[in-house]
Amino acid sequence: MFDMKHLTRLKHLDEKAPDVMKAFWAFDTAAFTAGALSEQTKQIIAVAVALTTQCPYCIELHTKAARKAGATDEQLTEAALVAAAMRAGASVTHATHLFKD
Repeated sequence: MFDMKHLTRLKHLDEKAPDVMKAFWAFDTAAFTAGALSEQTKQIIAVAVALTTQCPYCIELHTKAARKAGATDEQLTEAALVAAAMRAGASVTHATHLFKD
């Protein structure tokens, strides 16, 4: 199912809902523009989020963008481990719902 070529189909969304997609693309561009956080930091955050949401498209796209912005293997590794800790932590804290006081 996963194939980066499928992203060419995004044009269908642009055609069928041009106003919404124009707004989405503008938002996406603005969100990744350097501000208080550098573009590199934003892309590293995106990699960590993509790992937690397990979106293969996002993992590939944002890893490439992070590397283009200068992210190192060490930075990406730490981001991956933070993502793993967040997923594990969510499982542990949600386990509190298993017990009644």
